[in-house]
Formats: sequence, C-alpha cells, structure tokens
Amino acid sequence: MKKPLSSNMEDYLEAISLASDKDGLARVTDVRDLLGVKTPSVTGALRVLADGGYLTHEPYRWVILTAKGRRAAEDVRRRHGILSNFLCEVLGVSPKTANIDACKMEHTVSRETLEKLHDFLHKYTGRPRHYTPDKKGK
Repeated sequence: MKKPLSSNMEDYLEAISLASDKDGLARVTDVRDLLGVKTPSVTGALRVLADGGYLTHEPYRWVILTAKGRRAAEDVRRRHGILSNFLCEVLGVSPKTANIDACKMEHTVSRETLEKLHDFLHKYTGRPRHYTPDKKGK
C-alpha cells in the first residue's frame, strides 16, 4: 500500500507548482520564499519528493514536477481553491484569512465533504462544477 503524502510534502508540491514557469521549471529559492523556510529544508523535501517519483531536481539549478507530481500538486491546489472560495464567497471570510485557513484545511478535509462543498459552491455562485484554480489556488 502506498504511503500518503504528508501535509508538509503536499505544501512543497503546491509551492513548486505555483513557482513553476511556463516550461514547468521552478527555482529552489522561489519555493523557499513562497513557503518561508530555509534552503536546507527545501533541499530535504526535494530529496523525499524525488525519491517518491514526484519530481526531478538539478541541485543549484531547477526543480520540475513529474506527471505524478503535477497530478498531486493540482489536487492540492484544487482542494485549496474550493475551500478558499467557499470561505470567501459563502461565509464572507476575508481573502487573507480564507487563504490561511484553506492551507490548513486542505490536508484534512475528507473527499466527501470537499465534493459537497464544491457542489454547494457551484450552486451558490453558478460557476462550472469543475474548474481549474489559478496560480494562487483560487
């Protein structure tokens, strides 16, 4: 049985996805800055994610997500976007607070609850049921 990613590793995948340029390349410094961590922490996480087949990494140069990594990162961004939008648009939470709370919730909410929230958000806003979040996860 495959071991699920920790919330910390999911955060790294999400940050790499957000930091990636049009060619899919991200710099370690950009990931570090997005997460507010030190470079050695990023390096350690990249090693774990590379061992899991989520990315390839050229030390001191770039990081690129594999297909597996892109799917996992998109899943995290989708969860984040649904939760953030629900908190902002339905509950009226400020965007800053919604983003912070969505970061915490995206790792623990069940698939069933997330899908029910997504259905409700679709009915409430009239937006398509399945949308792709933007670079900020919204």
